[in-house]
Amino acid sequence: QVQLVESGGGLVQPGGSLRLSCAASGSIFSINAMAWYGQAPGKQRELGAAITSGGSTNYADSVKGRFTISRDNAKNTVFLQMHSLKPEDTAIYYCNARRPIADPTGRYAYWGQGTQVTVSS
Repeated sequence: QVQLVESGGGLVQPGGSLRLSCAASGSIFSINAMAWYGQAPGKQRELGAAITSGGSTNYADSVKGRFTISRDNAKNTVFLQMHSLKPEDTAIYYCNARRPIADPTGRYAYWGQGTQVTVSS
């Protein structure tokens, strides 16, 4: 299995920046992609950005040009650098790790506990 621990959330003013971190441990070798999802109050969890083991990235249209996902393979950590934050970016941000072959329990994905990002003046 894989354990994910997020950090870096907080309160920031509109136009500000934050960097989220997600540290992965456990069966890291099984992961082929990691991602950040945001869940705003009363809404479904939505993909914000993803990165493959090869370094390919994709972003939701709403964050393109403002957010950057990156990874430090040596530290088994994925980052989400967020710039030009807007009030509508307010959400709980969850780290996600995916594997192409199910683990012994049948899981293909793992989630962190989430970190709150609030954009408000």
